[in-house]
Amino acid sequence: MHIIRSFFMAFSMYSRLPVPFVEWKEENRRYALCFFPLIGVVIGGLLLIWQHFCVWAHIGVLVYAAGCVLIPILVTGGIHMDGYLDVCDAKSSFGDREKLFEIMKDSHIGAFAAIHLVLYLLLQFALFSGVDSWQKMVVVGCGFVQSRAISALAAVTFQNAKGEGTLQNFTKSAHRRTTIIAEFVLLAFAAAGMVIAGGLTGVVAFAAGVAVLAYYRWFSYRRFGGITGDLAGYFLQLCEIFILAGAVFA
Repeated sequence: MHIIRSFFMAFSMYSRLPVPFVEWKEENRRYALCFFPLIGVVIGGLLLIWQHFCVWAHIGVLVYAAGCVLIPILVTGGIHMDGYLDVCDAKSSFGDREKLFEIMKDSHIGAFAAIHLVLYLLLQFALFSGVDSWQKMVVVGCGFVQSRAISALAAVTFQNAKGEGTLQNFTKSAHRRTTIIAEFVLLAFAAAGMVIAGGLTGVVAFAAGVAVLAYYRWFSYRRFGGITGDLAGYFLQLCEIFILAGAVFA
């Protein structure tokens, strides 16, 4: 039963998909990160359905790309974008570590976050307009699984910057060995799907996601002394846009 509750906990925390209510208890969070990449499976599946529908209904590329941008946000509720924008605000201040954390805690959006939001969505919109085959969409869809599997691996293996917060609550409760095994298995499935569907395109897209992981560790340790929930969201959004770019430009 703990595994089922962990599944519901992962979906209730990291998505807006309707699932049964689960009490916020340590035993219910133990395996939650193992199921985090499955939200990427949902996003990828919806993107494929949307692409197929647009082809069938002869919907124009602008509406098609707009729908592709909306789907991940509607599924997640923008939780990862929120972290991305908090970090963009903080790192644009060039303040010391204490100042960075103070800015990230502020619930208000700053000018730099607003600029980064517009630029991100414009770039994502443009890139999705170049995903013109189901093979590319499979690569991109698997990328949503890859980014979450890597994020979960980082959450249980990287140093936490503050030793508190939502991410810390999940990682300290997580069954570390089981989580690592589960994420590597899901990462292997994502990689296989990307390569089988896209060949070299899949290889480039997967490599782009791994490269962002290397940057994530370097950046978070250098500027913050470790990772936080906001930095995890920052990484996820960067990873997804780079995987998408890799699939389009490869």
